[in-house]
Amino acid sequence: MPQCTDTLELTHNALFLLLTIATIPSIPLQGYYVLFGVACCLFTAVSLYATFCRLINSIAEKTLIPVGAQLVSTDRLKMVLGCCSLRAGAQQVGDQGLTESQTGQIPDALFYLCNGVAALSALHAGVSSTNPSFLHLTVPWVLISGSVMQAYVSRLQVRGGVRFGSAVPSFYGAVWAAWTWFRFAGNLLQLSPETAYAFTAGAVAFLVINAFLMLIAAYRNLVLLFLTTVMEVILVCFLLSTLQKLPYQLEIAMLAVFSIMCFYGVLASLTNCIFSQRLLPQGPPLLKHAKQQQQKAADDGSCPVADSQLTSGLLRICSLLEDGGVCGIPTDTVYALAASCKQPQAIQHIYGIKERPAEKPVCICISSIEQLVSAKPPFSPLLWEFMRSVYPGGISCIVSKGDWLLRLGVAAAYDHVGTRDSIMIRVPDHTVTCHLCDLTGPLAITSANPSGEPDSTHHSMVISRLGHKIQGVLCDGDSNELVASTVVNCLKIDEGTITILREGCVPAAKVRQIFDRVKSRML
Repeated sequence: MPQCTDTLELTHNALFLLLTIATIPSIPLQGYYVLFGVACCLFTAVSLYATFCRLINSIAEKTLIPVGAQLVSTDRLKMVLGCCSLRAGAQQVGDQGLTESQTGQIPDALFYLCNGVAALSALHAGVSSTNPSFLHLTVPWVLISGSVMQAYVSRLQVRGGVRFGSAVPSFYGAVWAAWTWFRFAGNLLQLSPETAYAFTAGAVAFLVINAFLMLIAAYRNLVLLFLTTVMEVILVCFLLSTLQKLPYQLEIAMLAVFSIMCFYGVLASLTNCIFSQRLLPQGPPLLKHAKQQQQKAADDGSCPVADSQLTSGLLRICSLLEDGGVCGIPTDTVYALAASCKQPQAIQHIYGIKERPAEKPVCICISSIEQLVSAKPPFSPLLWEFMRSVYPGGISCIVSKGDWLLRLGVAAAYDHVGTRDSIMIRVPDHTVTCHLCDLTGPLAITSANPSGEPDSTHHSMVISRLGHKIQGVLCDGDSNELVASTVVNCLKIDEGTITILREGCVPAAKVRQIFDRVKSRML
């Protein structure tokens, strides 16, 4: 009984209740009709209670008679349904709060549903093969659900799913299409023996390809592995049917098992996605590749994760940094590895984590330019004005080292950041990062990716790549940029020149425009 939102809905529910009551006396008492009668009686009792509750609660305009809490919030349902769109992907995951694995379960559910309907239709066609009219009704559904609909599922798997991509649904779409052509159209067109042998060769190819898919499924979960294994037997039946030696009882049994597994996959995928919990298990992968092992290590607690929107999460990462840990943190550009400047050994640890060459220095990150002013570095007015124009933002300035770094709080890390004579400074335009620097003091940072690989643009990338090596990750969703900061050498700024060492998120032309504007203003 749905919640009544107006008088019309209440009247509609009451009339449906009346219809159910009127149906009960007409139910025969023999055989399986008893179960139908019991079900109708139970439904009538629940509907009567629900109608009475809604009526009383609507009159009183408050909950006098309890009807139970809402199992799934409206926002959760909206997020789940939103994942079904073609644009479901990384951006939507970050915006709506669903994890990547949860988002991938929607295309998975559609995959299982399409194959379940196709197998069930094929099962009915096999059982009723002596009834041509029923065969004409059931077999086309094998083509529609198993092949046509799976073309859409394949696209969803590519753009929105992360489970097993488009390989499995695309292949199974071809299998059901071939099955329909041979079993349905073949009978109508009276295929020649030579054409049947072509289907035999195709069945052998299907068997080989599905064997590789079984290997892929072994890296995913037991449900998919079992499904591909049963499909292998179904393909054997298809091969035997092309040779006119098919034991139909075996095919019917395998199609029944395949249907049951598919509908369990639908139920498990949807339930786990809607409730954000693994309520219905799909089984662990039998084989694990390196990234899965790294992710498992992170899930087992070796890499604690914290929510950047929670103060407790920020304090947790702060504690890990002060204890000498290395953590992944968000910035205004891409994710970075951070270590406290109070812990020089942690800065050295960054080089091992990234496999970073020792000759490449790391920079320091502070919360504001006022923090730099309080350290009283001997910068020229032109340098100060330029830094005030670019900070906070996605620009890193290289300046001369000096004792002012000790006053800034770099202290023991003086010899572990920058080069012997220079240091690169970042003031990110990111509230979370700046607040973290206020709590910990200056941080030594570098991009959170193995040396030579692309930057990490989501906290899940940091976890999967480096989670087994670092002590924590501050999760903040998608990064603001796809590339790191622009590096500007300001060592010769007093001579009226700057050098762009690396063009990042801020174009080099824009940096030069800012400098020219500042320089003309200072003259």
